[in-house]
Amino acid sequence: MDAIVIGAGVVGSACALALSEAGLKVLVIERSTLASGTTGAGEGNILVSDKGPGPELALAQHSRNSWFEISERIGGGFELEAKGGLVISRSELGIANLHRFAGEQKQSGVEVIEVGSNDLHELEPYLAPDISFGILYPQDAQCQPMLAAARMLKAVRRVGGKVQERETVVAISRVGNNLAVRTTAGLYTAPVVVNATGTWAGEIARLAGSDLPIAPRRGFILVTAPAPDLIRRKVYDADYVANVASGDADLQSSAVVESTKSGTILIGASRERVGFDSNLDVEILRRLARQAISLFPLLAKVDLLRTYSGFRPYAPDHLPVIGEDSRVPGLYHAAGHEGAGIGLAPGTGELICAAVTQQKPFMDPTPFSPKRFGGA
Repeated sequence: MDAIVIGAGVVGSACALALSEAGLKVLVIERSTLASGTTGAGEGNILVSDKGPGPELALAQHSRNSWFEISERIGGGFELEAKGGLVISRSELGIANLHRFAGEQKQSGVEVIEVGSNDLHELEPYLAPDISFGILYPQDAQCQPMLAAARMLKAVRRVGGKVQERETVVAISRVGNNLAVRTTAGLYTAPVVVNATGTWAGEIARLAGSDLPIAPRRGFILVTAPAPDLIRRKVYDADYVANVASGDADLQSSAVVESTKSGTILIGASRERVGFDSNLDVEILRRLARQAISLFPLLAKVDLLRTYSGFRPYAPDHLPVIGEDSRVPGLYHAAGHEGAGIGLAPGTGELICAAVTQQKPFMDPTPFSPKRFGGA
């Protein structure tokens, strides 16, 4: 094999696909089953609306377009939809901040449309009547992330790649010009190893003799019974943007509501740093439900099917970690995307591939380099 990718979530799958399309033979190792970590707990968001001007927005804009190109190349099959996003605010200060933020994004090439009260309720007829201003982001999209990972890995297999599930990596060492990856089932060697293990990326880095400051940030999602046509887009309160950018360890939540192809409605979003504690917190669920109902009062009459939690891979500076490790040549990291991994996956894979094959990348990858952290 020419490259080993550790992690079969959407980021690892995108890295494997990019490397395979560049002509490399790729082995993907997953300690559980495909997309069973953060990807399986994701909402499928492909967003530009929640990112201010800078390298992450540039990565998001490129990745958003790349998702549709990937869909064409591999034959779709993962519910990719350019449904658009709607960001609202009720307060005068919130509206002013939303104006300013959208203006900055527009200068960076993001398509933004200011929406007043009448048009707002044409876009979302069941939105609370006291909401009178919003910003429409037509470029925001959504996919089914588990299907996306599965479809990309199917394309990897078609060109000779392999996927090994239920194998846990226990050691990484150097053997000549290669890195040796020992798992619970065997030993594999390749000149390139990509660490795409999400919240466990720091653990994999330590196995190789390096370090990454990646930590889990827990979030809960509510899933309703099917309610077709109740909600047409991803709709969220402007506070969500501030919560994404915050480094606070305490609980933060803001109303985020969106429908899926099956008609169910996903409700979030909470963020807190509690390690890998996956215990159900009913008070958080109640808080999310109240916030969602404040956006769409009719949700109070919709049954709740289930709830689940997941862990976002959090980096201290809120930027993903993409590139070669400074201590271990041949070890590349693709992690730390927090809640944006699904949206940023294609661009991440392309940056990893460009670094591995020594080709010119589509953007300057320096802001994402693992070298920005002293230990890596």
